[in-house]
Amino acid sequence: MDDVLLRLDRVSKHFGGLKAVDDVSFELARGEILGLIGPNGAGKTTCFNLISGIYTPASGAIYLEGKPTGGLPPYRMASLGVGRTFQVVKPFSTLTVVRNVMVALGLKRYGGVLSSFASWETKKSLEEALTLLEEVGIAHLADTPSGQLPLGNQRRLELARALALGPRLLLLDETFSGLRHEEIALLSKLVLDVRNKGISVLLIEHNMKVAMGLSDRLVVLDHGRLLAEGKPEDIRSDPAVIEAYLGKGASANAS
Repeated sequence: MDDVLLRLDRVSKHFGGLKAVDDVSFELARGEILGLIGPNGAGKTTCFNLISGIYTPASGAIYLEGKPTGGLPPYRMASLGVGRTFQVVKPFSTLTVVRNVMVALGLKRYGGVLSSFASWETKKSLEEALTLLEEVGIAHLADTPSGQLPLGNQRRLELARALALGPRLLLLDETFSGLRHEEIALLSKLVLDVRNKGISVLLIEHNMKVAMGLSDRLVVLDHGRLLAEGKPEDIRSDPAVIEAYLGKGASANAS
């Protein structure tokens, strides 16, 4: 399909006897927000690591705009337009907020020996970084060492760094974890703004209210396998999903 940006086709990843991801297939359309949910240990972050190039699939294939990408390293995936945030935020803590973003903007300089010697601290990169910080609402903190930021602002900084790659696909790994209600509302608006600019979003989120509210569709994993897929209103009432989250008998009790 022409509107499919990302496709996983029967992808598996095993660690010894553990089937972290087991024969999983799903698609992400252009301009879509797709939620990837499931109980702890369901295989969600392993899926992200496979898509972003940290892991290579043991079997199956991953396609970005119809081209196979399984086995490409993370820097190649970044150059192809896959940006990512992480559950544990780790900025360059001794660098200022704006320099953190400028480092990410320098990706195009890292691909060759000669270009890597060029300065990444240019007037243009500074302007671009400040524009991104303005978009995520922390431009006023540009000169603050990033290690001094509270968690909510660190997550906004991480989003700005991911956007600096000029992504077509943005992977958000529990971006809302640990945030207050008002911070969740602000970050939710930012994610919707990102989608409205044409960037597709795949997100892992344990906060079901956030996942249901933001996602156009949801993919549910359980013990490494695809359990369910559909619109939030369908997933919310799926007995298999209720049982996976709450245990046997939950689906009967929920009804």
